[in-house]
Amino acid sequence: MAVQNQPYPVTLSVDYPDRKLDRLTSFFRIFVIIPIAIVIALLSSGNIELGKDPFQWTLATGGVVILPLLLMILFRQKYPKWWFDWNLALSRFSLRVGTFLALLRDEYPSTDEEQAVHFNMEYPDVKKDLERGMPLVKWFLAIPHYIVLGFLGIAACFCIIIAWFAILFTGRYPKSFFDFVVGYYRWWYRVFGYAFLMVTDRYPPFDIS
Repeated sequence: MAVQNQPYPVTLSVDYPDRKLDRLTSFFRIFVIIPIAIVIALLSSGNIELGKDPFQWTLATGGVVILPLLLMILFRQKYPKWWFDWNLALSRFSLRVGTFLALLRDEYPSTDEEQAVHFNMEYPDVKKDLERGMPLVKWFLAIPHYIVLGFLGIAACFCIIIAWFAILFTGRYPKSFFDFVVGYYRWWYRVFGYAFLMVTDRYPPFDIS
């Protein structure tokens, strides 16, 4: 019972921009984001093939570490710290880009600075906090979350569209819509941290707060 009362080990908050947002960059956000979107795509994708045989080059890129991590926890009961640090850093970067696209902030996403997006995951003590076999079933246990998040994602898209018009006319992101979209991201990343990044065995709450 004490564990349930502790904060969930995956946390996210975004500072509300209590000021007028930039109408021009908000209007053209889908185009303004292209350069940093290319960077995050290169970091997050698999292999990118250039050219045709016999002149074919392959650019090996990264992405979050999932399958190697599953095997390491299952067979060695280890969670390499540098894999955790990479997953955390890439998740933070992805969130900065995501919040910028969702108009939650108008600072251009930094590749390394925290800015106004605060995301953290607790590094697990594998032998104490994680069961060996759980990585094999977490993705399945999280199915109810996928369903709920699918509907919430649709609602979040409508909130972003309405907020886009609100910013163009008033320069402000409606606070209730802001809280809902951030809550959607928070819920999604709790599930992602549980089922795929495997930082905790605690089942994520059905809650956007």
